[in-house]
Amino acid sequence: MNALVPLPVVMPLLGAALTLLLPRWPQVQRTISVLVLVATLAVSAVLLVRAYQHGPLVVRLGAWSPPVGIVLVADQLAALLLTVSAAVTLCVLLYSIGQGQGDLGEGTPVSIFHPTYLVLTAGVTNAFLAGDLFNLFVGFEILLVASYVLITLGGTDVRIRTGSTYVVVSVLSSMILLSGVGLVYAATGTLNLAQLATRLGTLPADLALALHLMLLLAFGVKAAVFPLAAWLPDSYPTAPAPVTAVFAGLLTKVGVYAVIRTETLLFPGGQVGTLLMVVAGLTMLVGILGAVAQSDLKRLLSFTLVSHIGYMIFGVALSTVAGLSGPIFYVVHHITVQTTLFLVTGLVEQRAGGTDLRRLGGLARIAPLLAVLFFVPAMNLAGVPPFPGFLGKLGLFQAGAQVGGALPWTLVAAGALTSLLTLYTASRVWNIAFWREPRLATADPPTRLPGLMVGSTIALVASGVVLTLVAGPLWAVTADAASDLHLRTPYVRAVFPGGTP
Repeated sequence: MNALVPLPVVMPLLGAALTLLLPRWPQVQRTISVLVLVATLAVSAVLLVRAYQHGPLVVRLGAWSPPVGIVLVADQLAALLLTVSAAVTLCVLLYSIGQGQGDLGEGTPVSIFHPTYLVLTAGVTNAFLAGDLFNLFVGFEILLVASYVLITLGGTDVRIRTGSTYVVVSVLSSMILLSGVGLVYAATGTLNLAQLATRLGTLPADLALALHLMLLLAFGVKAAVFPLAAWLPDSYPTAPAPVTAVFAGLLTKVGVYAVIRTETLLFPGGQVGTLLMVVAGLTMLVGILGAVAQSDLKRLLSFTLVSHIGYMIFGVALSTVAGLSGPIFYVVHHITVQTTLFLVTGLVEQRAGGTDLRRLGGLARIAPLLAVLFFVPAMNLAGVPPFPGFLGKLGLFQAGAQVGGALPWTLVAAGALTSLLTLYTASRVWNIAFWREPRLATADPPTRLPGLMVGSTIALVASGVVLTLVAGPLWAVTADAASDLHLRTPYVRAVFPGGTP
């Protein structure tokens, strides 16, 4: 069964190579891309079941033993995020295919879209499975190179300008990460995560703290936490709708995943817990206040994306099993719901001609299904019971209350306020865009939305509802994953069954 571990990385790369060779056969490109992502989803689901039942799965590439060789590790956290990300990338791919069939504008996917999208998928899966710091860096670089192409797809002036900002920030964070990786190797003689779990603890405290903060700085930029998130609301909204959706759903979560690994496996004990709590609180409040001030739906959702990253950082900062279980559950929920909302925004743009709230109105009467597709995930994001957004926030608040103290209680209050302001922004969008007198941002006659775009969006909305129905078992998986992360020994023993060298 360990032989399955590399497949979520290998299959998208092979699919990208095949689709790159077939630019004149778009239908074949689409078929290959869909089949690859279906297979990736199936393999990821099997890995999740096996990791939950039998512990982490490890594969040594080229039969080289760690720490010399490269290892890929599918523990419960990695396998869970692999499964959710594969499901989301498949839905977004179907959405983009539907958009290509019905839209001949600048958002139309071109022949380079499919190979680039599959390379992006491979980068995400490689980052989740990486068993050493350098391979984690490689995973980030693969997905970033692909994202550079996708965010400027179509080559309009606006996309080139905002894409340049994204490229500069991403390159800067990659340079910080690469420098941190080099310094970690210089200090410990290894980059294997399981071996670092023991060696970093032997370093002088000030050196370990410096390495810790350097890695967090790099991952903080990629996760878009305050004050390192200014690039996101300007960069994401200008990309084509499916690209914005997959970026919003996945890319920042890879950064959050790296933060979780750093704080549990490499630097446990919550040495920077106070700093992370302050950052989490500011990320929540600054993000949601930015969302309240927006009049464009895409920018509003970009600010809510930043805001809700704060919930995940809050849970990590608590450094308890309950605290870790909360962000893992919340990551799964947020990947689904944030991607859904950006796909719905793409439908609104195609149906009404724009996303400027000042020029929209009455969509509930013009397109009732579109109203439902927005309302359900919006309430989910706001944390209205019984959706997973409510359960995730409740779990985080309970974990904060168990820890106690002034700062955790302040974060609980900030989280509750952020949830209320999220509900306010979602209600405001609903009242303006869907409820008031009908108006459209374009004088062109409305076009019928392609069935594949609507169908894939419905699938993701339904996924959010299904998460509500399976919240109990899902919480059990996240709690088990959090327990393994807190212990560290399941991960280390899986990589070094004979003991850490």
